[in-house]
Amino acid sequence: MIVRTLDEIIGSERDVRAENGNWVSRRFLLRDDGMGFSFHETTIFAGTETDIWYKHHLEAVYCVGGEGEIEDLATGIVHPIRDGTLYALDRHDRHKLRAFTDLRLVCAFNPPISGREVHDKDGAYPPAE
Repeated sequence: MIVRTLDEIIGSERDVRAENGNWVSRRFLLRDDGMGFSFHETTIFAGTETDIWYKHHLEAVYCVGGEGEIEDLATGIVHPIRDGTLYALDRHDRHKLRAFTDLRLVCAFNPPISGREVHDKDGAYPPAE
């Protein structure tokens, strides 16, 4: 059984911040945990806009606090995000994430990430090894 608390993760190797300061990701489950997915709590900071394209991963995201929006860059369609909203990037969707207030998101990635990844120039994590 794996049991972890947010307090244990903050300040550890599992507490990862974007180089541009837009987000912080607390990584509860990683590839080495052997669950077949990774599980994170991510805060997207108010007033930021982040281009993301997980071309090597599928992601499901559930908002548990804050307000923002996600724009599908292929279609231009914008969806509001607030507490109780889920979105799933089931087609490796290229998107822009905007936070009006701090957005608190719970995320699952398949395949799981290893731990210290941050977005590359395309907004992606590297492919799984």
